[in-house]
Amino acid sequence: MNADSRTAPIPAPQTVPHPVPPASAWRRLAVPGGLLAAVAGAFAYVGTVDPNQPGHYPVCPLYRLTGLYCPGCGGLRSAHAFIHGDFLAALRDNAAGVAAYLGFAVLWTVWVVRAVRGLPVRFELSSAQVRVVVALLLVFTVVRNLPVGGWLHP
Repeated sequence: MNADSRTAPIPAPQTVPHPVPPASAWRRLAVPGGLLAAVAGAFAYVGTVDPNQPGHYPVCPLYRLTGLYCPGCGGLRSAHAFIHGDFLAALRDNAAGVAAYLGFAVLWTVWVVRAVRGLPVRFELSSAQVRVVVALLLVFTVVRNLPVGGWLHP
């Protein structure tokens, strides 16, 4: 034995962590599937119970108190028209709502594809992106309440 081998510390045995078995594709799709079922159920209800007929849905509290349209005003009518394939009426009733429906569809599809592939799913908006979305909704709300924005009234 030489002097180096007597003084060198013996490394501790390395433990190899056992990999966590990946969840089955069906398990990974449970949450997005449940969310899709809930959204489809809500759209089915709005598609069958016409919001253009009075008495089925409450009036927007902001509109009732002030006469101003909020960003969500006309959303149910927009969803009803969208479900029935009248996309121009859906845009007229609430253009921001139509953008939200399409955005949901894109994000949901990305979520499902990543879940099927076993990839992590994380949607994060930067503070700048959040500010842009808030600014767009604010501009939409202001313009739809101006005389020039009459075409955006629900």
